[in-house]
Amino acid sequence: MALEKALIVKKDSGERVLTVMFNPEEYTVNRDNNFAQIAIPGRRAPLLQFVHGNAQTLEMELLLDTVEAHEAGSQRLNEAGDDVRPLVAKLVGLLDIDRTTHAPPVLRFVWASFTFTCVLTRAVQKYTMFRADGAPVRAKVSVTFTELTNAETEAKEVKRETADYSKVYTVLDGDRLPEIAFRLLGSAALWRPIALLNGIEDPRALTTGAQLVIPRLPFTDPDTGEVVPS
Repeated sequence: MALEKALIVKKDSGERVLTVMFNPEEYTVNRDNNFAQIAIPGRRAPLLQFVHGNAQTLEMELLLDTVEAHEAGSQRLNEAGDDVRPLVAKLVGLLDIDRTTHAPPVLRFVWASFTFTCVLTRAVQKYTMFRADGAPVRAKVSVTFTELTNAETEAKEVKRETADYSKVYTVLDGDRLPEIAFRLLGSAALWRPIALLNGIEDPRALTTGAQLVIPRLPFTDPDTGEVVPS
């Protein structure tokens, strides 16, 4: 059974851009989120507020070698001893802007059952073997592909419900915590979660212009474990 090789194809046209000469020894998929830190005076640590998710990335090193002749199916990729730079240029050229779409091409990296829809966002070239005339015949290209999604695709994958976010309130002259709780939480009796979250000891002594974080309910005091309202 022939060894299945990884492919890079253009998503819209299906054009095969590159069949790798040698499958990568490994690849890395990265995923992370961004959180904002909200500093509250008197608290031992800031609150974390989710901002957005970052696009996944796929990283690997691809080896291009023209020391020997290579074929992909019936296609001759190179002759033995060819300069490897034209093959490198074909890969790195995926960073170029297409004149019809005004953006680099959308790609699919396909290897067996693994498919990654993406754009090429980084390519680092390293040449490691040369002919007698100095032309390189072996290159290692470290590539980073960044996942490409759109609003329609994300809406199908993530069925969102309306989020109940914590709010930030700016204290006005004459404000008292029970009044703020009544306006924002619907009951003057719910002033204690606001006091606990913001480290307020005297609910009648508020500083005009101070910013208070209004918590979601029920609120759990991180210091005592008390749940308000219980």
